[in-house]
Amino acid sequence: MKIETARTPAFLLTGFLGSGKTTLLNAALRVPAMANTAVVVNELGDIGLDNLIIAQATDNVVLLDAGCLCCANTGALHETLADLVGRRARGEIPPFRRVIIETSGVADPAPLLNVLLGHPLVTGSYALEATVCVVDAQHFLASRKEYPELDKQAAVAERIVITKKDLANAAPVLAFLKELNPEAVLFDSVVDLFSTGLKNVKHQTPISSLGPIRNREHFSGIRAFSFRPRSPIGWSGWAAWSHLVKSEFGARLIRVKGLLQMADTGDIAFVQGVQGVFHPPQRMPEWPDADHGNRLVCIARDLREADIAATLPALNAAPGTQARYTLKELQQRQAQQ
Repeated sequence: MKIETARTPAFLLTGFLGSGKTTLLNAALRVPAMANTAVVVNELGDIGLDNLIIAQATDNVVLLDAGCLCCANTGALHETLADLVGRRARGEIPPFRRVIIETSGVADPAPLLNVLLGHPLVTGSYALEATVCVVDAQHFLASRKEYPELDKQAAVAERIVITKKDLANAAPVLAFLKELNPEAVLFDSVVDLFSTGLKNVKHQTPISSLGPIRNREHFSGIRAFSFRPRSPIGWSGWAAWSHLVKSEFGARLIRVKGLLQMADTGDIAFVQGVQGVFHPPQRMPEWPDADHGNRLVCIARDLREADIAATLPALNAAPGTQARYTLKELQQRQAQQ
């Protein structure tokens, strides 16, 4: 996904309590390439401590009000990000070229993604580059049985770092992540973790290439499914499909990401949705890589691959097709063809 030059790349840094987010962030901020980075820190509790630790590395630290961003304080994020832009323009803080939002350990990342992708005070100045998840090799598998937030944090991430590998065997964690989120990229170093784009990045490995799965763990119902929708796909088809899955699946469809070539205009569109909220597609000037095929990744809870696959014919709806129809109506249309 290419970032428009007028907007500042934004990274959402997530991971459970004690996973090592602050330690990793401190290490990343010491890398020379990370100069001019603004950091927004959110913590649970009335007294903030992480900002004091991170402040040793950067002056651009903003501690949000106490409480979890995924709950009552979601609105504070867009206000803080807008304020950072204003302060930068007025010269009150040093210029910054990227922003990292470190969430509290129990935050549900989905509402925050919707703010970054869809709030007008944010999208005009920032472009979401990646969600980064820190996974603790020592406690992740045991903790996720009690805290379902862990699965969600790892499932929506584009980039994953596994910490505490010196204290525990990371192989079962890798096996779990490969099935939960095979599209993610695993980083072994902080050097390029917050870089824009993945071209020429040396310290990363696609999770899908990590070999056979072993020691499968019980899932909390979250799965990632990849599809290759057939052409032609038009804007009417995208509107019909996004409405259909929103009405059929709602928040069970945690995350949608895709690249689609639109037949009626020739545009290459980067499409995104989070828990039933679909954001305006981003028109790309060209395919971002050598793969010029349509692709759609759906991360879902308590849905089968067949459930989502049954909705894909809606993408091929003819121009002018009524966007609001049900799965039953779609199946009837298919039977009549």
